[in-house]
Amino acid sequence: MIEVDLAVRGMTCASCVARVEKKLNKVPGVTAVVNLATERAHIELDDSAAELSNEELVGTVVKAGYDASVISRTGDAPDADMIQAAEAAAEASAQARVADLWRRFVVSAVLSVPVVGLSMVPALQFPGWQWVIGAVSLVVAFWCGWPFHRAAFRAARYGSSTMDTLVSLGVLASMGWSLWALTLGGAGRIGYTMHMTGVHGLGHAAEPHLYFETSAMIVTFLLIGRWLEARSRRSAGDALRSLLELGASEALLVRRAGSDDTVEQVVPVAQLRVGDVFRVRPGQTVATDGVIVAGSSSIDASLVTGESLPVDVGEGDEVTGATLNTHGSIEVRATRVGKDTTLAQMGRLLAEAQTGKAPVQRIADQISAVFVPVVILIALATFGVRMFTDNAEMALASAITVLVVACPCALGLATPTALLVGSGRLSRLGALIRGPEVLEGAHAVDTIMLDKTGTLTSGVMSVSEVEAAAGAGFGRIGTGADAADAESAASGADSGTAGTRAADAVLAFAAGLESHSEHPIAQAIVRSARERGITPAPVSDFANHAGMGVAGTAGGERVAAGRLTWLAANVPSDLAERAEDLAREGASVVVVTRGNTALGLIAVRDTVRPEAADTLAALRDRGLTPVLVTGDNAPAATTVAAELGIEDVRADVLPEQKLEVLKELQAAGKKVAMVGDGVNDAAALAGADLSIAMGSGTDVAKAAADITIVNSDIRAIPNSLRVSARTLQIIKENLAWAFAYNLIAIPLAVFGVIVPGIAAFAMASSSVIVVGNSLRLRNA
Repeated sequence: MIEVDLAVRGMTCASCVARVEKKLNKVPGVTAVVNLATERAHIELDDSAAELSNEELVGTVVKAGYDASVISRTGDAPDADMIQAAEAAAEASAQARVADLWRRFVVSAVLSVPVVGLSMVPALQFPGWQWVIGAVSLVVAFWCGWPFHRAAFRAARYGSSTMDTLVSLGVLASMGWSLWALTLGGAGRIGYTMHMTGVHGLGHAAEPHLYFETSAMIVTFLLIGRWLEARSRRSAGDALRSLLELGASEALLVRRAGSDDTVEQVVPVAQLRVGDVFRVRPGQTVATDGVIVAGSSSIDASLVTGESLPVDVGEGDEVTGATLNTHGSIEVRATRVGKDTTLAQMGRLLAEAQTGKAPVQRIADQISAVFVPVVILIALATFGVRMFTDNAEMALASAITVLVVACPCALGLATPTALLVGSGRLSRLGALIRGPEVLEGAHAVDTIMLDKTGTLTSGVMSVSEVEAAAGAGFGRIGTGADAADAESAASGADSGTAGTRAADAVLAFAAGLESHSEHPIAQAIVRSARERGITPAPVSDFANHAGMGVAGTAGGERVAAGRLTWLAANVPSDLAERAEDLAREGASVVVVTRGNTALGLIAVRDTVRPEAADTLAALRDRGLTPVLVTGDNAPAATTVAAELGIEDVRADVLPEQKLEVLKELQAAGKKVAMVGDGVNDAAALAGADLSIAMGSGTDVAKAAADITIVNSDIRAIPNSLRVSARTLQIIKENLAWAFAYNLIAIPLAVFGVIVPGIAAFAMASSSVIVVGNSLRLRNA
């Protein structure tokens, strides 16, 4: 499947969106979703439409009456200049539109003051006043209101209608009647006076009424409404723009000129390729994802992941593009470039979330598709009925009011603006949602399945206990000041010090062996020795016994470190019992032997995240029941569960069994969220009602997830559920308001309760209310 993103310019309402979608979806093999707030079209092409060119897709949008340009297409070579040009053009277009709307509004507001004032207050009406406001109203109606007429004409040219059609018809009808009354109907006589009221039929019916003030108010109120909408839409999209602006524009490429010489060259980031080495100086932004090959520093990733503290990094550590190098010069080998970088993936997820539609929006789309024709029919019916019950003037005024008050711009903005602000807020909290359909899943879940390793625990093994065997004779192990002398330890006055030195000797032997291994437990032992200032014992003849342990030679004797079952013949019963007790507590136990003598044991544990308890408390407060599902053994799982207060524990669960546990919970009527980070979680993530992947997890897990926690901080899980639920609530509030407004306003207009000017104010206000309500999500 090929995905194409287009920037669509010229859309003003939900009917515009419906028209573009309809045109695109009529093309065989094309599935399109168009978003008014982002002015984007996301298109998916199946195999039968794979040959469609970008020009053909743009042409389809143009045939619908709108301008378009390609932002991106999967399968194309990443062209940063083209993407930046498209983004710049879209931003410039948005800025120009905001400026143009403001300019037209200012002119309209200034000119409308005398029009409305003279129309409403007879005392201000000097001889010939109606001719003056007629001339001024022409400027307001046609120059200031040109955006509405242009959009309506463009839609009509392609056999369609939009909300602008209603506005344009209302303005033209009020101006047409007024010009007729002024020139032919008797309202142009010198000495003519007029009263304006908020309700039809209360003025002077003996003479024709002028509606110049109506057209002026319609245009003025709608212009300020459109201007506020345009500004708010740009403001709501700040999260995506800010995210995309984090990336560096240039990189300092390091090239080898000889065996020892290097040449540095400043190049655009778009020219970097996988395997290129670039330098990052203090205070500079890392150009792209990579691995440090030289130097050390601290990396500030707060703008990308939300992690508040800088992280120390050195050779072999991975760094993410768009993070800040706080001190120290480092050389980085690029591992991901262009659209494959972490920043690009985050931007793509955020853009997709903002472009899609929540299921709750479908009914709004269905109504918008037929709304304009229905409103026009209602207006014509109102005109016809009022012609018989009142007169032509009252009939026209009621029809104009129906046209103006019914513009459901609020309906078109109800979902997109809430999604824009909500997804932006989520990204600042360190969470990215795949699409708007996730919102309803987040609102419905009542059970949450949690993996242990890497989710509730740090995923980094650490040494928790080092114990020497009773009466073990160490001798000198040849590591200088760091060696343990068992005889001097045993004869020392302080038995505690002796025990500590004996334990250090156990750790020194184990670290000497494990320094040759890449196993996580081995790395934990070596790291613990380094942190305690213990130098590993020199070991030769290293051998790795898969699944059992490691062995080698130290001081002319065979030393080994591994499972109790492997070394049981050399382990006394009391030490074996202690090892079994630690294993039941969830620790991984490494026994250390020299020759036929057990020296001691080392317990290694995966530590519980400090924030796990608060996270689970927040989830329970939201009414979610936690279930711990892990492939680890029962002792390890129950230890973590007991520490965190989780009652439902499923241990020794194979990857395929995680999906079975999920289905079991779902069969019991539960709506289940699944949190995981590994390949073994991918199937369960895909089958969950809501799937959440930790950002430190595998690409497979993140690809299957509805929500990705970027910084791997599990506190973002309840936060993301809270904001998702709040976003869905705001969408429903917006839609309820938009529907209620039209259900109330249209009957009032039909029965002549309100005049066109009041209708224009009400319609503009409804859109501003919806946008303002959505912006509340900024602080959710």
